[in-house]
Amino acid sequence: MQSVAELRAAAQSRIRWELLANLVRKDLKVKYKNSALGFLWSLANPVLYLAVFTFVFGVILPNGVPAFSVYFMSGLLAWNFFNTATLTATGSVVGNANLVKKVPFPRIVLPLSSVGFAAVHFVLQLGVFALFLLALHRSTFGPQLALAVPALLVLLVFTVALSLVVASLNVIYRDVQHLWEVALLAWFWLNPIVYAMPLVRAKLEAHGVFWLYMGLNPMAVVIATLQRAIYRDAGPLADAGYAFYLQWLGVAGVISLGLLGLGVWLFRRFEDNFAEEL
Repeated sequence: MQSVAELRAAAQSRIRWELLANLVRKDLKVKYKNSALGFLWSLANPVLYLAVFTFVFGVILPNGVPAFSVYFMSGLLAWNFFNTATLTATGSVVGNANLVKKVPFPRIVLPLSSVGFAAVHFVLQLGVFALFLLALHRSTFGPQLALAVPALLVLLVFTVALSLVVASLNVIYRDVQHLWEVALLAWFWLNPIVYAMPLVRAKLEAHGVFWLYMGLNPMAVVIATLQRAIYRDAGPLADAGYAFYLQWLGVAGVISLGLLGLGVWLFRRFEDNFAEEL
């Protein structure tokens, strides 16, 4: 039989998950309230990006990457999830100040609900992308897709970790939200989304700093791995074997777990003062 402490812990865990699910549903309903197209609007942003960048880099300034739309979307969807989740999480506590001040509840679910909100859109966009691939690029579906599983796990852990960090810091230092917006704009171009990873590797290995680029940028590792997993006819991307991607995913995973520990610690440390700061 379970002890009283175990039963209490199980009940608290169930309450957290139910509260998290309810917050995600609330955010989705608010976003698409009175909208005729509903969730279809979540596809507008990546479709617009796809059209613009395919035209620019496929027609105006050809970059030599065949089936560029597949390569581009493989990286963009992951980035959009990370960008939306962390940016929304930054103001998740501040934006719910009235709730934080008046109702006792596990406040960590606030930034986690931002991740859940972004995850719903991510899954929808992946579904549409999968249909696109099934119709026009069936060669994508092969054994290399297995690389996507660890890449998505690292992406989730890294996103949750930074969401907790920026959410807790923004309560104390309100400039964090604005700084994070600027940082994300710059960070986008530091990832191999509109250019190929072999280009980065060739440029940086010549100066002996490619390991620094990969080691300090888990998002570049995740994006490059997803591109290798989805973009089967990878050409130069295939020059690096699966071990290359798995090795760097391991490094990114360790960094992500370390940041997750830091994020939980920061949130727990500042949590008791949230009501006063708000």
